[in-house]
Amino acid sequence: MEALGILEILTKPWKEAEEDAFLVRQEVFIREQKVPAKLELDEFDPSAAHALAYQAAHCIGTGRLVDLGGGLFQIGRMAVLAQFRNQGVGRQILERLVHLARSQGAESIVLHSQVNAIPFYEKLGFQTQGSTYSEAGITHRNMILLLPN
Repeated sequence: MEALGILEILTKPWKEAEEDAFLVRQEVFIREQKVPAKLELDEFDPSAAHALAYQAAHCIGTGRLVDLGGGLFQIGRMAVLAQFRNQGVGRQILERLVHLARSQGAESIVLHSQVNAIPFYEKLGFQTQGSTYSEAGITHRNMILLLPN
């Protein structure tokens, strides 16, 4: 496995993030995981903050943060291109989104984790909630991170 070069994480609004974020999401969710294309983009994208990971000029990972109101935020659409997984890219994206949520007064952050990704989120303090369910044909479980005041 080739070591990553310099990695840059940028936070952008959807108008600036759309092209790069969608390319990563299309590769990971639509092509790799067979999520129906019509489910990939939703009403939350325009209002979300998007974190994008760049190696050189290439976007290799993305995630988004949605303010649900009342101190509750949701992280979603976390995706890293296959050849860059297990190298800390997802962790850096997630840390950036958690930091952003904290800076905006978040009390808690929720997410819908694919079951195989639960250990990844647990390492960063998220706890499972409820039972498993199917979303876009993939088994998920809700997770939450409670932030101290």
